[in-house]
Amino acid sequence: MSYRLSDSQLANHITLHQLQVFEVAARHGSYTRAAEELFLTQPTVSMQIKHLTKAIGMPLFEQVGKKLFLTQAGRDLFTTCQEIFGRISQFEMSVADMRGLKQGYLKVAVVTTAKYVIPRLLGPFCQRYPGVEISLKVTNHSGVLKRLSDNKDDLYILSQVPDDLDIKSYPFLSNPLVVLANHDHPLANEKNIPIQKLAELPFIIRESGSGTRARVQQLFNIHKVVPKVKMELSSNEAIKQAIAGGLGISILSRHTIALEGSSGQIAILDVENFPIPCHWYVIHLAGKQLSVVAQAFLEYLQTEGKQIAENTAWH
Repeated sequence: MSYRLSDSQLANHITLHQLQVFEVAARHGSYTRAAEELFLTQPTVSMQIKHLTKAIGMPLFEQVGKKLFLTQAGRDLFTTCQEIFGRISQFEMSVADMRGLKQGYLKVAVVTTAKYVIPRLLGPFCQRYPGVEISLKVTNHSGVLKRLSDNKDDLYILSQVPDDLDIKSYPFLSNPLVVLANHDHPLANEKNIPIQKLAELPFIIRESGSGTRARVQQLFNIHKVVPKVKMELSSNEAIKQAIAGGLGISILSRHTIALEGSSGQIAILDVENFPIPCHWYVIHLAGKQLSVVAQAFLEYLQTEGKQIAENTAWH
């Protein structure tokens, strides 16, 4: 049975404010967190949900211990709320676009290596469209995929396009993976280092779920290289500090050292089969209707943003 808001009599007994309160509470599974996000008191949130529940005539939440769970009616209403607010947001941004303005809210999730590039590209975009508010979420590859499957953002930037989701992808920027070592490393000035040599050196690896780790493992498997893993770290910055401290070598995106220049403490080793050619892609769910702002940012990334990134990558 469906409980979508198709009955005009039901629509006359509920308000957009009640739906907004419900949507936030359902998203967080908590009246308290909903109150915090909406700057309301918890009793106010409870009262709005109570009125909405009475109008619908069926419970929307069930409480187990201290946790709130959506009922079937609640799940259907949550889907309806997302559709309603998505259409309203689309309308608002369409009106703004017709006025010659780009304003609204943009949510972008990126893999950790992209954090070295995307913030620099957001500057010119925000200067052009000062009315746009941007949320940038940085996480590893599996984290981005989780957010994508949950449809939490407008656009996603990663280096491996998932083949198990219905998406649209757009090549964005080269993201070569290189072998990094301390600038005083014995191999720092060597040329054409055999890839098998890497198996003899202490190796610092990214955490499980990292796209970089997956691509490196693919290449190692092909050449039967078994690295001597000294430590596993989930932060590119931590890995760079470990390399600078002489704890071992690692393989990261060249973008991670782009701002350090040739005078930094980290050198790129000249190893056979490197760099590993990778690209970043901008993706979104195939069925998602992009907002005016998201479409503008997508086009910007593919044109001016790409040029800015390529021009500043190694300077």
